Amino acid sequence: MRRPLIRLSAAAALCASMPASAQQDPQARQEIAHLLDFVAQSGCQFNRNGSWHDSKAARDHLQDKYAYLQRRSLAPTTQAFIERAASESSFSHKAYQVRCGNAQPITSAQWLNGELARYRAAQPDGGHE
Repeated sequence: MRRPLIRLSAAAALCASMPASAQQDPQARQEIAHLLDFVAQSGCQFNRNGSWHDSKAARDHLQDKYAYLQRRSLAPTTQAFIERAASESSFSHKAYQVRCGNAQPITSAQWLNGELARYRAAQPDGGHE
């Protein structure tokens, strides 16, 4: 009869030693939603693993990656979203590129971080709670 109790105690000890899931704050959710909308409405092209995609396809792809990270509590901040979902391919680890109009391509991380800084600066509290 003690075996189930021992197993339960071992499982409880294992769970207690695991880090708590990082919860995403409302500000991060709002900022990420803004970035996804910004991508969709940009009209820019996105290079992923050597192929160029339109802004709607890029947004859909980033939304899928974001959903994956959310299910695993791996995007608690906007920076984590940019770094883990929107900067590079999860498979090839090649950096995503963004090309707007005739401008030279830049990394998506640079482009999104620039927009995030503009968005935060435009907030009444400067982007800080």
